[in-house]
Amino acid sequence: MASNTEKLEKLKSDVSGLSQISDNEKSGFINLVSRYLSEEAQHVEWSKIQTPTDEVVVPYDTLASPPEDAAKTKELLDKLVVLKLNGGLGTTMGCTGPKSVIEVRNGLTFLDLIVKQIENLNSKYGCKVPLVLMNSFNTHDDTIKIVERYSGANVEIHTFNQSQYPRLVAEDFTPLPCKGETGKDGWYPPGHGDVFPSLKNSGKLDLFLSQGKEYVFVANSDNLGAIVTPKTLADVKGGTLISYEGKVQLLEIAQVPDAHVNEFKSIEKFKIFNTNNLWINLNAIKRLVEADALKMEIIPNPKEVNGVKVLQLETAAGAAIRFFDKAIGINGPRSRFLPVKATSDLLLVQSDLYTVVDGFVTRNPERANPANPSIELGPEFKKVKDFLSRFKSIPSITALDSLKVTGDVWFGANVTLKGTLTVNAKSGVKLEIPDGAVIENKEINGPEDL
Repeated sequence: MASNTEKLEKLKSDVSGLSQISDNEKSGFINLVSRYLSEEAQHVEWSKIQTPTDEVVVPYDTLASPPEDAAKTKELLDKLVVLKLNGGLGTTMGCTGPKSVIEVRNGLTFLDLIVKQIENLNSKYGCKVPLVLMNSFNTHDDTIKIVERYSGANVEIHTFNQSQYPRLVAEDFTPLPCKGETGKDGWYPPGHGDVFPSLKNSGKLDLFLSQGKEYVFVANSDNLGAIVTPKTLADVKGGTLISYEGKVQLLEIAQVPDAHVNEFKSIEKFKIFNTNNLWINLNAIKRLVEADALKMEIIPNPKEVNGVKVLQLETAAGAAIRFFDKAIGINGPRSRFLPVKATSDLLLVQSDLYTVVDGFVTRNPERANPANPSIELGPEFKKVKDFLSRFKSIPSITALDSLKVTGDVWFGANVTLKGTLTVNAKSGVKLEIPDGAVIENKEINGPEDL
């Protein structure tokens, strides 16, 4: 059995021969694997974890909003860069391209809405906020083609690629491309924690600093609410902010000892979770990257590729919080977090629960309950194409509390759903909800229950 030192030496030799990636990527990858093999603090000491105070995680409603001064707002916006993490594919929802090009509302994609938002800001205040997309090798080509559509938009769009690292064969730590897997399957993007070195290596960080930019807002491209927000039962696996040895820190489920996983998922002890909306000082990023100080916790992600067990080592951007002086979290309202991870989320944002104005998705004031309805759709609805074909139109759900759908169910046009509903089509039976149906607090197992 090779020692870790021997594994690392062999890996360095293997990686040096990979012509598909840059020297920066090679050294970044070796650095990551070296840290992983040295087993530096992968787990936190559970007894040292403390719930963060209001000084560390500031309640959103305590942030005073001064009366708007358009000139001051323009001055601040001119120091801002908006960066969207655009490396993910829509594979979990049955799509082949970048997730950001899934249509969300009225034929508009995530990317369309993001561009509209920034265009609106730039037009309203006469400022020049650029949009930056961090792509991965999976999304780069498609995104470049799509960005050409916005050539006439009032927003300057920049793109760069995050690192491309080789997947490791779990058995012997050989890079998968060295075993003949030379296509895309041999590689992976190492999580959004890679945003910091990649922003620097791409030259974009120095470019923005030379233009007088000072801050970057980083968010996932699929979060239309784009801040830290109160945790709900839908978010129990999301990272949370903690106080640890006097600093605010991100705790991810992968770092939690097995004995404490249920406690981690509790919404009593850990009341907030990380939405990956980050406001960061660009000068601080430059200083920390150049000092190689951003040693975020490593998240091992085991996968299987064509029957071979492989390992991906990843990091999360939010975990960098402990390396920035005087960093705080802001506990924002749920309305500022509207991710689309599955078609059940797509149903929410396409419904009358939200309206879209100037690219901004706003909650319908007619909805009295501050929480969103809980929606569970069966596997028949998993792919976007199937989801869309099963609704003649998206139902009205402003008065819905929860919806669970299983089996071969089809929804007619102008359906209204209220209260708590279960729709369960028996095996082999096609269950159609008629046009114009208003259904409230029901369990539907067949046409006779409608």
